[in-house]
Amino acid sequence: MKTDMNWQQLTSPTVVTETTRNLLGEIIQETLALTRRLFIQLQRRPSSLVVGIIQPVMWLVLFGALFQNAPKGLFGTTTNYGQFLAAGVIVFTAFAGALNAGLPVMFDREFGFLNRLLVAPLASRFSIVFASAIFIISQSLLQGAVIVGAAAFLGAGLPNAVGLSAIALIVFLLALGVTAISLGLAFALPGHIELIAVIFVTNLPLLFASTALAPLSFMPSWLQIIATLNPLSYAIEPIRYLYLHSNWGLNDVVMQAFWGDVTFGGALLVLLGFAMLALISIQPQLRRTLA
Repeated sequence: MKTDMNWQQLTSPTVVTETTRNLLGEIIQETLALTRRLFIQLQRRPSSLVVGIIQPVMWLVLFGALFQNAPKGLFGTTTNYGQFLAAGVIVFTAFAGALNAGLPVMFDREFGFLNRLLVAPLASRFSIVFASAIFIISQSLLQGAVIVGAAAFLGAGLPNAVGLSAIALIVFLLALGVTAISLGLAFALPGHIELIAVIFVTNLPLLFASTALAPLSFMPSWLQIIATLNPLSYAIEPIRYLYLHSNWGLNDVVMQAFWGDVTFGGALLVLLGFAMLALISIQPQLRRTLA
């Protein structure tokens, strides 16, 4: 009878809720500690962040100057190529940074620090992944904010507060999906050389096969098909629409794909689906490595 009472007490909703709350608190504490470690590393070696900000600003300056005398109508309704380019630079910077998310994890693997974490009494080893995702997404949002400010200074204009919030949401969804893929590769590939090779092979093809530098109408038909299948285009076009329209809605058409019109809300759903698919696809690899 006493054993039955103890079992009933342990399985009562109050005890289960308290245990869940304590476990969640420990996971949050571990995630914050590991995230803080990554920010300390960045503080000690800020060159990666500085380069990640300077390079896209140089793109805005140089490419904006290169095409400032382009014929009217070449880049859609805008006559300011800097305004047209700003969306592409924001998205590609977030994409490139998120694609590098797996490198710190890979170096931790090679230097043995990850093994120490895996044998430590962590409440959840997934806090390692959560910390990396928080760090990279925060860095992407910071870079995006600087690029938006630099583009405004160079004459591209500035979306309103709601538009800036929409840009932050778009950058978040894209960075989340790409970060998940990069972290999955960090646990799947044998070393950092292979991961860097994947990054180099992926970066430029996805850039040029998107609408970052030129509109769809400027591309040959085969490249238009590829660009409309590229997740980057679904982040670029809504941001570009925000720069060109102060009044916008989820039903506004932002891109004309080969199968039909893509609305603002539709582009957001594509980015959300991309992020969810990336998170789901890496689950088996994470379970094998972190379980």
